[in-house]
Amino acid sequence: MNFVKDTVSVAQIQRIFEAQKAHQYRVGNSPVAERKAKLKALKTAVEVTYRKAIQEALKADFGKHPTEVDLSEIYPVTSEIKHTLANLSQWTAHQRVDTPLAFMGSSSYIKYEPKGVCLIISPWNFPVNLTFGPLVSAIAAGNTAIIKPSEYTPHISDLMAKIIKELFDENEVALVQGGIETSTMLLELPFNHIFFTGAPSIGKVVMVAAAKNLASVTLELGGKSPTIVDETANVKTAAKRIAWGKFLNSGQICIAPDYVLVHESKKEALVEEISKATKEFFGENPAQNDQYTRMVNPRHTARVVSYIQDSVLKGAQIRSGGKSDEAASYIQPTIVTDVPMDSALMENEIFGPVLPILSFKTLDEAIGIVQSKEKPLALYIYSSSDKNIAHIIQNTRAGGTCINFNDVHYFQHNLPFGGSNNSGIGKAHGFFGFQSFSNARAVYRQHIPAALEMLTPPYNDFKQKMIDLTIKWF
Repeated sequence: MNFVKDTVSVAQIQRIFEAQKAHQYRVGNSPVAERKAKLKALKTAVEVTYRKAIQEALKADFGKHPTEVDLSEIYPVTSEIKHTLANLSQWTAHQRVDTPLAFMGSSSYIKYEPKGVCLIISPWNFPVNLTFGPLVSAIAAGNTAIIKPSEYTPHISDLMAKIIKELFDENEVALVQGGIETSTMLLELPFNHIFFTGAPSIGKVVMVAAAKNLASVTLELGGKSPTIVDETANVKTAAKRIAWGKFLNSGQICIAPDYVLVHESKKEALVEEISKATKEFFGENPAQNDQYTRMVNPRHTARVVSYIQDSVLKGAQIRSGGKSDEAASYIQPTIVTDVPMDSALMENEIFGPVLPILSFKTLDEAIGIVQSKEKPLALYIYSSSDKNIAHIIQNTRAGGTCINFNDVHYFQHNLPFGGSNNSGIGKAHGFFGFQSFSNARAVYRQHIPAALEMLTPPYNDFKQKMIDLTIKWF
């Protein structure tokens, strides 16, 4: 592959696109064994050949600890591949459907065929996971793909380019780098499917561009994912799990608990236990702990710091943390209480290590706050009451939900992962990812003369009676 960084031109992008377009049927008609071989090669590259290099690149980009890289970048990709390898033959087989009596003498099935030439635009927060994860689904479904990773993480983007170049011909999979101009050029092309992971504001831009070419989309977005802790919850367990899910990757996770709604009887205990858990994870001074990830750059650090400052000016209280160093892209894990609803922390997706905690008197009060906002990518519930859990699920909407845990549903490949409306369109992972990159083609075959042929024009009383019987009984 002739890899081009930053200076990629319209002509170069067009050339790669046309090469993939011309090659799409060869790739699409490739046998399952060939697709599996590609996935196995990608697995070996991520798990073995380049594992150390991936760890080093992510350390250079924003201080990710090697163990955290293994947990949140390597494992999601390798487990996705293993799940796909185990099930791909079944997914690609013709899916037989029942034949209604009115269609006696025929048979029907669904054939999952590749959509064609796909575009994958991946973000910076989990670059390997959120680039190669969708690629696994694209390859499994028999597509070609052009990948555009984030420019904010250059070390890992360079390494992923090297991996892609070694494993694939560019008429099958290609990776191009660059900024907004490169993304804009790509979005002008008539891709068959676009898989985008990022902010809702950019997702709208992608959807507009896709609409011009009637391309289908999978939009993995974000939003303010709430966590509800009721009066029956185990506070110590909830606190440790919330602290892990929130401060992993310095809070730069689309499914991180964005804010907590806790019953007033548990508020102080929860604040204390989350603070305690955070110190257990990262020590008294996380700035000196190499296991605590940094923000991706000073600009995003300043953004989150401004949210804290705005909220404090409006009456919020910093209960733990609060220190920051914009030049070092560092924000201490921070807990904030008494946060006004019109503050920046409650109006914007935080995407950083700041956790607002609000109390409620009744469960319906907490539900009302959730309902007042856009549908979240995830909603988390900590409760020992089946009645409360059912009431929350029944009266809220979310892309996914964990009960008595958070974040981990992402790793369950038998579950669809994705949002709803503002938090996303379409689903990913496992069969659902395969399905997103496929067209479910309906195939109907007539084996003997059809009953319908008896009801063709010219119409008469007998045919009308037959139609009446068909409407009534079939």
